[in-house]
Amino acid sequence: MSDKKCIYAALLGAGTVGGGVYRLVKKMKKEIPLRVGSELVIKKVLVKDASKHRDGIDKDVLTDNWEEIINDPEIQIVIELMGGTGIARTRILEALKAGKHVVTANKDLLAEHGEEIFSVARENNCDIQFEAAVAGAIPIIRPLMQNMAGDNITEIMGIVNGTTNYILTKMTEDKMGYHDALAVAQRKGYAESDPTSDVDGLDAARKMAIIAQLIYHTNVTFADVYKEGITSVMPDDIRYSGELGYVIKLVGVVKMTDGKVEVHVNPMLLEKDHPLATVRNSFNAIFVKGEAMDDAMFMGRGAGSLPTASAVLGDVMDVMRNIRLGCCNRVPVENYKETPILQIDEIKSKYFIRMKVEDRPGVLAEIAVVLGENAVGIANVSQKDTADGVADLLFIIEEVEEAHMVEACEAMRSLDCVYSIASVIRVY
Repeated sequence: MSDKKCIYAALLGAGTVGGGVYRLVKKMKKEIPLRVGSELVIKKVLVKDASKHRDGIDKDVLTDNWEEIINDPEIQIVIELMGGTGIARTRILEALKAGKHVVTANKDLLAEHGEEIFSVARENNCDIQFEAAVAGAIPIIRPLMQNMAGDNITEIMGIVNGTTNYILTKMTEDKMGYHDALAVAQRKGYAESDPTSDVDGLDAARKMAIIAQLIYHTNVTFADVYKEGITSVMPDDIRYSGELGYVIKLVGVVKMTDGKVEVHVNPMLLEKDHPLATVRNSFNAIFVKGEAMDDAMFMGRGAGSLPTASAVLGDVMDVMRNIRLGCCNRVPVENYKETPILQIDEIKSKYFIRMKVEDRPGVLAEIAVVLGENAVGIANVSQKDTADGVADLLFIIEEVEEAHMVEACEAMRSLDCVYSIASVIRVY
């Protein structure tokens, strides 16, 4: 065991999360040595402009020179919080090749270049820790890689984006439209001025790609994840699905289907008694199914300066223990399989369909014929809100391949009695 009194680290980035990590390290200054056995010293903080004042960060640790970090043998841990997939990728790879351990919260980078980064970490016997990359303060990476390593994980469902969950909560509980709910989320700081990454499902897709790699040990990237956002979810969808006993959530799903990895992010109807259906506002939750352990759920704040900083610091302290014990790279990410990805048209699901139709006898029979011709079965049907000769027709469709559902919708649109197919949303 190393008897180092101090372990030195460098922080790349001093933004919201980076500043939170620096403040948390100072706050935990006396506690960390008692828990780990060594003091943690942030020796350098890499920023674009070292002359600019950074609130709460000592000026003498600021630097805009990467060489001061990569060439300093005392610095053993690099904490990357710059974000992005360009310079951050270069810095992480250089750090690992120099024998420095890396802690990151960069989901974008790991979802696109995880295989490369994990491989370089293994080759150089370095730790790469990334608990904060998926669910902020919610512990899920370490449980999947260690606590649940003795089980066969059959499925993971996640509400992993607090912005969209907040918006859908406001639409459900306060009867708001999408744009009004988004405006509230932006005023409260839950949504960015450009919310595209969140509301289009991109942020959640990156997180599910990382999870898929961990549980199935195969390379899954952001591009492999089918993604739909919440921008097309209408108040009528929420109202009608609620009357049928469902709640609409943006859900990421990872599971093995017919020897292929099924991974997608999309709005989904969940029965009201499903554990994820009760997750409100900006909270995140991940629901795990295993053959041996049955069901488990992890819930908490998925983002924010200090929640994310706490996950980052937890990773740093884990690396410090490994350094002291001389057992780094103890639990590497191993993508030793080459499992194909299930294409979206092969995925089977139940569906909720809302359509505007002509209000006259025989319409349902015409639609039923088209559905039957496309191997689509009806589990439930009801008619709502008739006005001016137009009715809302609601279907719950039995489990069917996406390809058949798409073909059926195209055929129904060609019927004179169908004015529009307003919504097609998957049902869990």
